[in-house]
Amino acid sequence: MPVTAVVFDIGRVLIEWEPERFYDAYIGKPQREALFRDVDLHGMNLGIDRGDDFKEAVYSLAGRHPKWAEEIRHWHDSWLQMASPDIPHSVRLMRALRQRRIPVFALTNFGIGTFDLAKKVYPFFNEFDQVFVSGHLQTIKPEAAIYAHLERDTGVTPEQLLFTDDRPENIEAAAARGWQTHLFTTPDTWAQRLVDEGLLQLEDAQ
Repeated sequence: MPVTAVVFDIGRVLIEWEPERFYDAYIGKPQREALFRDVDLHGMNLGIDRGDDFKEAVYSLAGRHPKWAEEIRHWHDSWLQMASPDIPHSVRLMRALRQRRIPVFALTNFGIGTFDLAKKVYPFFNEFDQVFVSGHLQTIKPEAAIYAHLERDTGVTPEQLLFTDDRPENIEAAAARGWQTHLFTTPDTWAQRLVDEGLLQLEDAQ
């Protein structure tokens, strides 16, 4: 069945998301490894992605780990440095699809507060036809409910959706529902997939 709509993940597809890189620069790799070993920062972030208050979640965790309190608070205070820069080629592909009047949706594990913050910095966050943010939906990829939200609210048949994400488990969950999928590794390979599907011309995919 031909693709009629394209679904983008955001982190590591349209913007970089590298908290480890931030902490390596801030405190050095050995200290960062110790921090991430002692404190479940990614677990905290999953709670934010499910709808926990951004600042409260970070500062509460900092209060429980006084040894690392300053470093943990940077997850809130320096968050934009972890979620930057954008990935220009991917952004161009999203805009090229929209110029061809192909519906483009975002399906992302993102907190409410962090998404609102990112929208102020990355204008293309406001350019999707529809956006499905896990924090608002209180369910995250690869849980079935978040995919069902998109199917129901867009009305697009699963087989007509083409979804790109950098995490294999999120791709597998979508494929199990009948979505067409692309595991994102580089913008170039994603561009070629869009050309192969007949969604973009080669010159539009550069």
